[in-house]
Amino acid sequence: MKRLWPARADGSEKRGRGQSLVEFAVVLPIFALFLLGMLEMGLAFNHHMTLEYATREGSRTGSALADGGSTNCIAGVDAAQIDQQIIAAVQRVLKSPGSPILLASVTEIRLFRSDANGNQVGSQANVWGPAVGAGPDVDPGVGVDRLDFSQISVGWPACSRSSGPSPDSIGVRIRYGYSFQTPLGSIASLFSNAPATLITIDDKTVMALNPQS
Repeated sequence: MKRLWPARADGSEKRGRGQSLVEFAVVLPIFALFLLGMLEMGLAFNHHMTLEYATREGSRTGSALADGGSTNCIAGVDAAQIDQQIIAAVQRVLKSPGSPILLASVTEIRLFRSDANGNQVGSQANVWGPAVGAGPDVDPGVGVDRLDFSQISVGWPACSRSSGPSPDSIGVRIRYGYSFQTPLGSIASLFSNAPATLITIDDKTVMALNPQS
């Protein structure tokens, strides 16, 4: 087949092809990083949405249970395992079908008394940490509903919560160590002294306690 235009004697056509290959080699890694970044953000957003749903379920349970009712609180003892029920509500969401959350990566679940701005009041908080398969049994009679979290500290006993005319607000906060799901983490670690494989996702929901009869 004859060429419509003869090749130029100075070889500029070949140089043009070589320049295109160089430009493609430069742009391709940038484009790949852009795609990986978009994919990673979508995956991280999915994790965050699950955590948000879990804190909402936990705070709704805490709001409904309040202090367990005045007749159930004796000498400051938390009746009816109030906080365990809250953690169980959180856990059900985290372990629900389709959940991307790794329970061992949940570094903390905090149940706290909240002020009007959604911040913790002083040291009034109960902190739970991961204990996969080794937490308390929320239904000892059955023995199959064991929590995957155990209590680390107590600063706000359930029986001290007020659900009167000016009710307390309960906050549920989850702190989660998100691991990169794509090679983006390995690429980022090349440009830092420490491996960039984890980022912290923090979510909380606050609700007022429901009045108890």
